[in-house]
Amino acid sequence: MPYPVALITGAAHRLGAHTAETLHARGWNVVIHYRGREQQARALADKLNQQRPASAVCYHADLADMNQLRQLAEQACAHWGQLDALVNNASVFYPNPTEDASEQDWDTILGANLKAPFFLLQQCLPALKAASGSVINMIDIYSEKPLKDHPLYCASKAGLAALTRSWARDLAPDVRVNGVSPGAILWPEGDSAVDEAHQKAILDKTPLARTGNPADIAGAIAYLVCDAPFVTGQILSVDGGRSLNM
Repeated sequence: MPYPVALITGAAHRLGAHTAETLHARGWNVVIHYRGREQQARALADKLNQQRPASAVCYHADLADMNQLRQLAEQACAHWGQLDALVNNASVFYPNPTEDASEQDWDTILGANLKAPFFLLQQCLPALKAASGSVINMIDIYSEKPLKDHPLYCASKAGLAALTRSWARDLAPDVRVNGVSPGAILWPEGDSAVDEAHQKAILDKTPLARTGNPADIAGAIAYLVCDAPFVTGQILSVDGGRSLNM
């Protein structure tokens, strides 16, 4: 019996890489998508292939480019001749106050976080239907309670939450669609990094009084993909209870 296959976007590092490793450990073959982190993607694929030969492959695509997006879908579906799960993990996050936001900001953030998941699912849909597969969308706690000066990011994740529920209705009974909504797991990097005072303020609102870890998110995704055949249209908050105190 062939191994099930998952395509995970943005899987070269952080939560995407942990998800790829977790599903692989559960007996899945994984398609590792990357945009700019080729070395990390190839290193991850090599690591997984050492554990189980011919069980991981990586493909490059700029998901803002529709031609590259279509090619990624074709490659992912063709490599093992099936696709059982799509994990829309890749996203863009940075502040953009309304007064300063540009049309390019709109295109970049909404394109990565909303447009790309929509059209990638569209391209993968025949294979997912054939496999009675599932889709996981990475949402965010800020889809419900907005983060100051991030209106486009919050709108993009709220839109993805709405897509999750819409797809769950539209694609049933052939394909299940769910979301995972992380709280404080890995702090943002680079220009979006938050200082210690901000980190403390977030943790003060988290009943469990700590950050989570990537295994919490990867485990939630694995549960929805592997162990929840009667669950669809749900967004699972993995946030230490923070959504209770937003």
